[in-house]
Amino acid sequence: MLVSTAYFPPILYYAWLFHNNNVQVEQYETFPKQTYRNRCVILTANGLQSLSVPVIKPFGKKTLTRDIKIAYDEAWQQLHWRSIKTAYNSSPFLLYYHDDLEAFFKQKHRFLIDLNEAVIALINDLMEWEIKLKRTETFVFPKELPVQGDKRFSLSPKDNQEFGFERYIQVFSDQYPFFENLSILDLIFNLGPEAESYLMRYKR
Repeated sequence: MLVSTAYFPPILYYAWLFHNNNVQVEQYETFPKQTYRNRCVILTANGLQSLSVPVIKPFGKKTLTRDIKIAYDEAWQQLHWRSIKTAYNSSPFLLYYHDDLEAFFKQKHRFLIDLNEAVIALINDLMEWEIKLKRTETFVFPKELPVQGDKRFSLSPKDNQEFGFERYIQVFSDQYPFFENLSILDLIFNLGPEAESYLMRYKR
């Protein structure tokens, strides 16, 4: 399976990882705008909130994903962490992961793809998972993969798709209907160790 890089990926992304042993991350694509590659979506008291990592494209519109750099002109890490803490302060499991996440948001990575790999490693450590991803060595053309194996553009923050995930109790469930396929953070803060079995039960 071939996926894009992703920042605190959505739940479906992780379901793919749990159901496929050989997953590669495309790094030679031309970096597209407004995708999960540099953003995630969380649920807050004011509804859905998108957290975006500001990026620099050294070669303009032709910049490859592997060459995308992270901008630090603004304190986006502090903003992201503050937003996450505020949103999930009353969740059952934030307390268990708080210190590791706080430390993570103090680290600085030069390239976006390195940051996103560090996210996967962080979630592995928090959840005791063993997910392994490899980067592509060249650009993979769509014709080289079965349609179901190419997931690079299967997810978009702009789509309101329904994926058939079973409901779980979310923070602010008393205010909003169930939102599926939010960032993996929503799942682990609300379900904790049960997040793995939740992902494994997803068969779509």
